[in-house]
Amino acid sequence: MIIPPPRCVKNVRRNLCVDALHKLLRAAFGAIPDRRQAGSPIALGDALTSAFAMFSLKDPSLLAFDARRSEENLRHLYGIDQVPSDTQMREILDAVDPDQLRPAFTGIFRELQRGKVLESRVFWHGCHLLLLDGTGYFSSNKIHCESCQAKVNKSTGETTYYHQMLGAVLVHPDHKEVIPLAPEPIQKQDGSSKNDCERNAAKRMLLKIRREHPRLKLIVVEDGLASNAPHIELLRELRMHFILGAKPGDHAALFDRVIAGYDQDQVTTITWQDREKTCEIAFLNDLPLNESHPDLLVNYLNYAEYGPDGDRQKCFTWVTDLRITRQNARLLVRGGRARWKIENETFNTLKNQGYHYEHNYGHGEQNLSVVFAMLMMLAFLVDQVQQLCCPLFQAMLEKEGSKRSLWEKFRSHYYHFTFRSMKHLYEVILYDLCRNLPPPKFDTS
Repeated sequence: MIIPPPRCVKNVRRNLCVDALHKLLRAAFGAIPDRRQAGSPIALGDALTSAFAMFSLKDPSLLAFDARRSEENLRHLYGIDQVPSDTQMREILDAVDPDQLRPAFTGIFRELQRGKVLESRVFWHGCHLLLLDGTGYFSSNKIHCESCQAKVNKSTGETTYYHQMLGAVLVHPDHKEVIPLAPEPIQKQDGSSKNDCERNAAKRMLLKIRREHPRLKLIVVEDGLASNAPHIELLRELRMHFILGAKPGDHAALFDRVIAGYDQDQVTTITWQDREKTCEIAFLNDLPLNESHPDLLVNYLNYAEYGPDGDRQKCFTWVTDLRITRQNARLLVRGGRARWKIENETFNTLKNQGYHYEHNYGHGEQNLSVVFAMLMMLAFLVDQVQQLCCPLFQAMLEKEGSKRSLWEKFRSHYYHFTFRSMKHLYEVILYDLCRNLPPPKFDTS
């Protein structure tokens, strides 16, 4: 039975197909300076591409990838000349500066821009929603490196070492796919004995994003940790709009002014019924963020839902630099509430839908853990682009019913047959064409 590909994005450039993206990544990896001695048996580009292939295939461990690797398929599908062993891969990648992987992310992003794919993701007046949030991906009481964060249990004295990452994704409330940008490690900085924090990581990340995308119009959406004067001033310096969570406990003066605004009938409210719940938006423009910064004005936005009995079921509050009106208030609420997409559509997918985000593929002594995390995010980016742009991928996903099932079929075919390209592999899965395919040649050395 032939299953026709479903919806597709019109006028998508050929450079956005999976084989073209793998070629782009191979070139980006090959451009990273190799500071090892000349004549090293495994090229740095091959080591990076091999690790990327492991995450692309969703192998549960480096050992599983090493035990079942097919040199022929790795060469055809990923352009790898020589595959390192698991030990070689760890040793080579441990010394790689994670920032050197950022051009791989920006290269794919440029192709999305050239292909006009991002035009349908514009949220408001040419601006894209950029969500920032942190998550952990490694924790151990024994394994650690110089960059590890550390916390001591006061009752037992036991030290826990851990790594966190600040993620950044472009989203639109009407679309499921997310476009991840290069993440920023939350880790001890060179020469520092103190733990890093999400605020500092956000500052580094935003500066890098503006440097890499100088003309990209952004509305940054973050939680209440970000609604402080230094961070807002940084966003303004970088020409970025914002919708930031705000809580009464952190902004007593701001909420006092809102209460005064209610008393003086200055707060605008919008109410409507949605089935059995009542929805209400309240907003007030031009309020000082706090008493310490009376000249830093923000706009207050609140959204609440009430049940049939009048009890409040949900409540969200933000501050924004965007002027709020009756015409745009509901849209801005949707932008603020879209923040869940970085948790659900990004971190939850990486942790629970076959990417094994919290598995320790190797920690190393320098950068290995971070490099692996960034390469996994690159594999996720390529998959998101295929889900967004590739009719073959969309059809495979529809046929298999879930990503976890698709990854299992993907790995099974990869390990049992030989393919000319990723497109060939997609077609074989979609149209059940595997009967006459030759088996791959495995490296048993």
